[in-house]
Amino acid sequence: MIYFDNSATTMIDPQALDAYVKTSQRIIGNPSSLHDLGNQANRLLQQARKQIAQQLSVSEKEIFFTSGGTEGDNWVLKGTAWEKQEFGRHIIISSIEHPAVSEAAQQLEKQGFEVSVIPVTSAGFVSLSELEKAIRKDTILVSVMAVNNEMGAIQPIKAISQLLESYPKIHFHVDAVQAITKVPTEEWLTPRVDFATFSAHKFHGPRGAGFLFWRQGRKLSPLLSGGGQENNQRSSTENVPAIVAMAKALRLAMERKAAKPTHVYDLKQALRNALAQYERVTIFSAMEQFAPHILCFSLEGIRGEVLVHAFEEKQIYLSTTSACSSRKHLASSTLHAMNMPANLATSAVRISLDESNTMAEVEQFLIIFNHLYQKFAKISEGVAK
Repeated sequence: MIYFDNSATTMIDPQALDAYVKTSQRIIGNPSSLHDLGNQANRLLQQARKQIAQQLSVSEKEIFFTSGGTEGDNWVLKGTAWEKQEFGRHIIISSIEHPAVSEAAQQLEKQGFEVSVIPVTSAGFVSLSELEKAIRKDTILVSVMAVNNEMGAIQPIKAISQLLESYPKIHFHVDAVQAITKVPTEEWLTPRVDFATFSAHKFHGPRGAGFLFWRQGRKLSPLLSGGGQENNQRSSTENVPAIVAMAKALRLAMERKAAKPTHVYDLKQALRNALAQYERVTIFSAMEQFAPHILCFSLEGIRGEVLVHAFEEKQIYLSTTSACSSRKHLASSTLHAMNMPANLATSAVRISLDESNTMAEVEQFLIIFNHLYQKFAKISEGVAK
């Protein structure tokens, strides 16, 4: 099996899984309980918080646990809107945001908030000039993802941060789900970023766990009400085994990245160079200013899901752009936002790599791709006749 769908989810690290199992078996207390079993659970919870904070070089007081990126995105958008509505009701997002952001914004529109959607360039980058023009006196939030999940464009977070220095009252949120462990932290967690969201299963942690970076001094309304966990900000009994496993997975992923800093980049470059030789292939993911792990391309005349299933028959797994849209049979929203022709958008597929992938897997993929390319070409010729 060749697994090239790491942006959808990664396989849990064996050491993280071991941490999850041992914590589940040995730590039975609720971290909110006052007795010793509760204290044991709470100590592990705070250790995990500290470990994650250290990996990002932030304060442990700025880490809040969630169920993943979707909850984090919803929390920041809705929490900002509810907290700051007396100061303004205008929100800015980009046209290539994950549905967790774009659909949360649509919900807020139904509650009377205004949402401006900033276009991207033909290469997939947020337009700074359009963003600047969209800012108003009543703007309360700007939300831009760090790395586009469909084609890997690294958004200009540093430049946006500089722009927003002149607007200190506006919350700046970054969906960093696809950036952490793939793109240097300083590229997307600038001193001007107020909130950043993360999901454990994107870096070999367990599903259903994530965390929010919340800069001290900023305010959000809680998304969940109840028992007052997470310093009265996120009610729900913390999933201690998953959080412990997430902290371990993050540390290990950071270590792997440091040990093999160019490995994934080299794999992507080999794939890109080979695919570029095919006349009917269009590649959307460049090397510069793009994340090293995502390669989006289309094969002319072949719908993305057809190509995905053709590779699946050979036990090679990739996806049609965003996994969240695949089962809905939606074309790439990012490519539409880039004004790409509809036939290219519906043909797009995404390879997403990881440090565990090898050059041998790349070579095997290219052998299978060449076979499929020739097969589909003969089918097309037969139809044309």
